[in-house]
Amino acid sequence: MDTHAFPVTRTDAEWRARLTPEQYAVMRNHGTERPGSCALLYEKRAGTFFCVGCDQPLFESKLKFESGTGWPSFNDPVPGSIETTVDRSYGMVRTECHCSRCGSHLGHVFEDGPPPTGLRYCINGVALRFEPAA
Repeated sequence: MDTHAFPVTRTDAEWRARLTPEQYAVMRNHGTERPGSCALLYEKRAGTFFCVGCDQPLFESKLKFESGTGWPSFNDPVPGSIETTVDRSYGMVRTECHCSRCGSHLGHVFEDGPPPTGLRYCINGVALRFEPAA
């Protein structure tokens, strides 16, 4: 991912100015928020979840589900909004997902979700901004 050119790029100073320290740690340094710590985990209204880094629409609320993991979970992203890479950190092999527009780390995708996709996009809530449907 480090050599991939994304449509939205910012300097480190610009990222730090745009993001809170927790958002920066998660989105730019591949961190993870504490499970259960984000209010968006409990968001149930109709609407869209956007990337905090670049405002790209990432997930529609109709595809959000309760996974019991402590992070917002979705079974399918907005088409073209998410890219993946192999994450070999912490002695595991996982699939990392990041924003296709700015490259920000969002979370991971697992193959233990509900139908119809069977996928669980486990996303750090601090990387998301929710906008209710009009």
